[in-house]
Amino acid sequence: MKLCLVVDDSRVVRKVARRILEDLGFGVAEAGDGAEALAWCRTAMPDVVLLDWNMPVMNGLEFLRRLRQEPAGAAPRVLFCSVESDLDRIREALEEGADEYIMKPFDGDIVASKLALAGAL
Repeated sequence: MKLCLVVDDSRVVRKVARRILEDLGFGVAEAGDGAEALAWCRTAMPDVVLLDWNMPVMNGLEFLRRLRQEPAGAAPRVLFCSVESDLDRIREALEEGADEYIMKPFDGDIVASKLALAGAL
């Protein structure tokens, strides 16, 4: 079973994402910020990361940069999932190593299609 790490400071968003991902056959782990997520990845690298941008402690972009520097950090498919809609910000996320970008709010169909586009389904 593939594992997805959901990184978001909103417990509600993590809960919604968990339901969607479990329905798609993923095991799910959760982190409330980038620092917690990075510590988690250093213990067990997930197959996929669903990543919020704006979080306390360490934001999503900083997490992504650090993840990609970790041993095996190039392997996970990273899908940013954010309210950030500025094209320059989206481009920056993709240039830093994100595989796809999902706008909030999202639903199961959107998540499934973006996971497929990223090669994670």
